[in-house]
Amino acid sequence: MSWRLPPEWHPQDWLWIGFPHDPVEWPGVLGRAQEQIAAFANAVADSGQEVRLIVRDKANAARARELVSAKVRLEQRRYGDIWLRDTGPLVVMDDAGQRKACRFGFNGWGGKYWMDGDEAIGAELAESAGLDVFNADWFLEGGGVDGDGAGLVVTSEQCLLNPNRNPDLSRSDVEALLARDLGFSRVLWLGDGLINDHTDGHVDNLARFVAPGVLAVPQATGPDDPNAAVYADAMERAEAFGLMVRKVPSPGLIESNGRIEPASYMNFAITTRLVIVPTFGSPHDAYGVVAIAELFPDHDTIGLPADAVLAGGGGFHCASQQMPAVV
Repeated sequence: MSWRLPPEWHPQDWLWIGFPHDPVEWPGVLGRAQEQIAAFANAVADSGQEVRLIVRDKANAARARELVSAKVRLEQRRYGDIWLRDTGPLVVMDDAGQRKACRFGFNGWGGKYWMDGDEAIGAELAESAGLDVFNADWFLEGGGVDGDGAGLVVTSEQCLLNPNRNPDLSRSDVEALLARDLGFSRVLWLGDGLINDHTDGHVDNLARFVAPGVLAVPQATGPDDPNAAVYADAMERAEAFGLMVRKVPSPGLIESNGRIEPASYMNFAITTRLVIVPTFGSPHDAYGVVAIAELFPDHDTIGLPADAVLAGGGGFHCASQQMPAVV
């Protein structure tokens, strides 16, 4: 029996979303981060898709209920960070449409960020959904891979070959495990991720599949774009691999207290009917949203502010994980 990870545009039963709760993670912006995540949850729920907003405790459940509509379902769980793309279950399917959850080892993004509950939340969500859980014997975060639905996965050398994840695994070892656990038969290796991305270059901030064999990659928007060389290298590798590359304007230089932020429109979330693009108050926001909308003619596409969410280290895609539907 072969299992595969469906592409994100596969129809979904629901979307899990993490709700910010830790003031240390979002110093001075926790309230706004909660509002921005709530707006994300409301938009998906308003599109007609079920949303399960994961909240830490009763106080945060009360805060969330102030911000979200009655369409959004709240689930109280013990978790640390909100980045369910990385800590939540990756749900794979077989040819008969059966589902199971694949849980990988999690070590706090290479030992950098440890928060109570992050190692257990994936299995807990999977079991609450009635899924059997397969525990893989290596470290992987969901934001580190993106599949095209036809056997191809894109990832980055900076993340998957980083010695802080799986120091004993070679490139060929990783490729074999991606095939075994997630059903990917081919791997496109990009190089480095965005500057100051604490995930060590997660690909969901750099390049995303929008259809089989079609990869969206940011394009630098000015001479001060800090990731211009990263984008150019990704485009070159993708084109050399034989892919169709669709260019999306980058947000350009986004700084906070003099620090370059890893802001990216690539951290969009695809749901059954809607694509939600993070925006950052950049003059390029509208162009980025329009460019991504053109890639998804069968979906509605909207931009929502995510600058406060970014202050915690991620975006809408990072904060969510989908349950693929049996169709």
